[in-house]
Amino acid sequence: MTLQGCGTALVTPFLPDGSLDEPSLTSLVHSQIDAGVSLLVPCGTTGEASTLTEHETQRVIELTLAAAAGRVPVFAGSTHNSTAQAVLNAQRLARIPGLNGILTANPYYNRPNQEGQFQHFRAIAEAIDLPILLYNIPSRTATNLLPETVLRLAELPNIVGIKESSGVMSQITELLSHAPSTFAVLSGDDALAIPIIALGGVGLVSVASNAIPGPMSQMLTAALANDCADRPPAQRPLLRPHAGPLHRTQPCTHQGRSWPY
Repeated sequence: MTLQGCGTALVTPFLPDGSLDEPSLTSLVHSQIDAGVSLLVPCGTTGEASTLTEHETQRVIELTLAAAAGRVPVFAGSTHNSTAQAVLNAQRLARIPGLNGILTANPYYNRPNQEGQFQHFRAIAEAIDLPILLYNIPSRTATNLLPETVLRLAELPNIVGIKESSGVMSQITELLSHAPSTFAVLSGDDALAIPIIALGGVGLVSVASNAIPGPMSQMLTAALANDCADRPPAQRPLLRPHAGPLHRTQPCTHQGRSWPY
């Protein structure tokens, strides 16, 4: 399994009554794969992971896997600030047939130091056999996972990469300079995908690709082929932070959900 190119942090569609919109989710998965997206991540930040119930999380992952039908890898979001609960959650998801891996972010709120983060992620990795993508997003968790800690974690056999959303290019450059070739560094920020790939990253877990999967996939394919200079002019605006609903970060609530617009 190769993690490369444009992945999508899937949104979770809801009906007006707050229940899952299952047909829309299935349609979204099909449209993503048809447009060239190479990785799907349900139940991450963009997918309302922090407000989904356990049953909803399970259902979203099962629907994503059924629609993907093995055509692309599916890594499900699984994050908790309690290490014991994070292990239990990961073990529960690992029993879902066909799931390719999990994406797990820094423990939030507790603000553990680097050793604390190492022990947290190691406990998860040792509890399951599935591949694990680390997710460094200090803007939401208030904790930064530094390169030296990532490199220690990369020595564990089932920690296969990281979605890097720190936005700190010096930190990302340091990680890329020392990470083993088998360790996948993916941008977690649409606007930084091309610079990170230029430094040795292998792809992006995108938010914008929910709405424009084709152009985003084409842009990432061109970048990985060192072909950015020949990219059609229509794709160049994608290098800017995306505008519109997906770029608004102040949530409002609807039917008890936290929406990113």
